[in-house]
Amino acid sequence: MRILAIGDIIGKPGRKAVRELLPGLCHEYAIDLVVGNGENAAGGLGLTLSTARELFDAGVDVITSGNHIWNHKEIIPYLDSELALLRPLNYPPANPGCGYLFKNNVLVVNLIGRVFMGNFDCPFRTMDQLLAKLEHKSTPIIVDFHAEATSEKVAMGKYLDGKVSAVLGTHTHVGTVDAHILPGGTAYATDIGMVGPIDSVIGIDPDSAINGFLTQIPRRLAVGKGRVNFDAILVEVDENTGKAVDIQRIRRTVD
Repeated sequence: MRILAIGDIIGKPGRKAVRELLPGLCHEYAIDLVVGNGENAAGGLGLTLSTARELFDAGVDVITSGNHIWNHKEIIPYLDSELALLRPLNYPPANPGCGYLFKNNVLVVNLIGRVFMGNFDCPFRTMDQLLAKLEHKSTPIIVDFHAEATSEKVAMGKYLDGKVSAVLGTHTHVGTVDAHILPGGTAYATDIGMVGPIDSVIGIDPDSAINGFLTQIPRRLAVGKGRVNFDAILVEVDENTGKAVDIQRIRRTVD
């Protein structure tokens, strides 16, 4: 089974790149499931129903998210709908939505880190509870770990090695060069990267971002323009064992 995980999709440029590139990639690599992080898909911050549907129509099977999932209030009721849309599992359990789902015989899990991120429930213990509850030890399990600190992401990969098929980091928008398979058979990458403008500050217009650092005045940041990077990770999983047998980074660019 081949699973494609797409990095944080940034605004209209990111959505356009997904529409243009994803169908061809699915055909080229015979993809069975596409997971995309959509928490920045609406104007660079948050997700709306229309932008979520745009990603689903483009071929994304499951949309994961992170700390910006609550930015557009209109999406909140749909977190409890039939849409394949996740919010991090380790938010308080009474929150709308769910942090995992089964799609195409794959368990997709969304976690959020705590270091430099916020006071969430422990993602390590939360994942332990989920695995104990489901007991699908050989089912392909893909974890989107939305976290800031490299150390926390690496630790999660080590912690879940042999328990899940892949631990793939999101949130920093900068793709890392450490895609590999851990000793226990778990595919790992610290950060997938982003689908966003190359000439930007992690997707944001450079002048807008720099002005924010210089003034420290909160303001709406503009999404960058120009050519777009499409960052993704392709994981091949043995369906009988749930172990990863291959991982590779995919990068494309589009005008």
